[in-house]
Amino acid sequence: MKINNIEIGVGCSPFVIAEMSGNHNESLSRALEIINAAAKSGVNALKIQTYTAGTMTLDLKEGEFVINDPQSLWNGSSLYELYDKAHTPWEWHKPIFDRCRELGLICFSTPFDETAVDFLESLDVPCYKVASFEIVDIPLIQKVAATGKPLIISTGMASIAEIDEAVRAACNAGGKDIVLLKCTSTYPASPAESNLLTLPHMRELFGCEVGLSDHTLGIGVALASVALGATVIEKHFTLNRGDGGVDSAFSLEPHEMSQLVSEAELVRQSLGKINYCPMEKEKKSLRYRRSLYVVEDMQIGEILTEKNMRAIRPGLGLPPKFYNVLLGKRVKQAVKRGVPLDWALIS
Repeated sequence: MKINNIEIGVGCSPFVIAEMSGNHNESLSRALEIINAAAKSGVNALKIQTYTAGTMTLDLKEGEFVINDPQSLWNGSSLYELYDKAHTPWEWHKPIFDRCRELGLICFSTPFDETAVDFLESLDVPCYKVASFEIVDIPLIQKVAATGKPLIISTGMASIAEIDEAVRAACNAGGKDIVLLKCTSTYPASPAESNLLTLPHMRELFGCEVGLSDHTLGIGVALASVALGATVIEKHFTLNRGDGGVDSAFSLEPHEMSQLVSEAELVRQSLGKINYCPMEKEKKSLRYRRSLYVVEDMQIGEILTEKNMRAIRPGLGLPPKFYNVLLGKRVKQAVKRGVPLDWALIS
C-alpha cells in the first residue's frame, strides 16, 4: 500500500509517524516548531487529532466524567477539561497542514466524530487514523472508510472480535488499505505489557499491514516491533519533555526521534532473508578458518602425529574433521613447518 508516494510494507523502510497530540501546549507557534523538528528528525508523517471537547464528552465535573485514578497523568481532571486543553483548534489545521507540505511531511489526523471527517476531507488529507478508544465506533469507521483513503486503526484494549468487526466494517464501507497498530492504552505503557508477539499473528489473522502505536518510554520497544514485522511506528513527539503538556511524559524528543528513524531502518535492513551460506563479503574471511597444518619440519615417510600436525588458522589446509583420519599417515615427501596439509602430501 502507499500513502502519497511512500510505499508501506514488508521490505520497505518503516513508516514513522510523529504524533503531536496535545504537546502544542495550546500554542500554534509551538505546534509549527514541533513540525519543523519532526521534519528534521526524518519521520515520514506528522499526525494531529481533530475534535473539540464538546464532540468528545459533556462538560460535567462529577462522577464518571472526572478521572479518578492516582496512577493517571491526568488524575483529577474532568474529561471535558482535559480534551479542551489538549485539542488542536480547527482553525490551526490549515497552517499545520501547509507547514507539513512545505517541509515534505505527510500530515493527517485522527477524527473523533463525523463532523471532523467532513472537515478533514476539505483539507484533502491523504489518510486517516482511528484511535484505540474509537475502534468500537463502527459508524465513525464506516464514515472514514467511505473516503477510500488508507486507514490506520489502533487496537488498544480491543478483542479479536472487536478488531474483526472494525476491519469488516471498514472493508464493507469501501476501505481498501488498512493498517492495524498494536497498542497498549496506558500512559506511559510498560514494555512488559506490549505483547509484540501479537504482531505476526495479527498480520496473518487479518491479512493487512501491522505496526505499533507505542506509549512506552524510549525507543527499544518500537525497534523490537520492526523485527516482528511492524511496518508502521507511531510515537508521541514533543520539543522537550521538560516543557510539560498533556502527553509530554511519554513523548520522544527530537534527538530520540532521529535515533528511532535511523535505528528502525537498520533493524529492517538486518532482517534480510533466510540464509545459511557465506555472504559475498564473507567469502574472503573463509581463508581464516582453522585447517590442518604441519607444525614441525618432517622428513619423507615420517608419520603424522599430535605433535607435528595441528588445527590452526588460516584455512588453506584440509578441514579439521580429517584430523583423526590423518593421524598415523605418512608423508611422501619432506614437508616444512607451516605447510598446509593436502591429500597430495599423504602416502
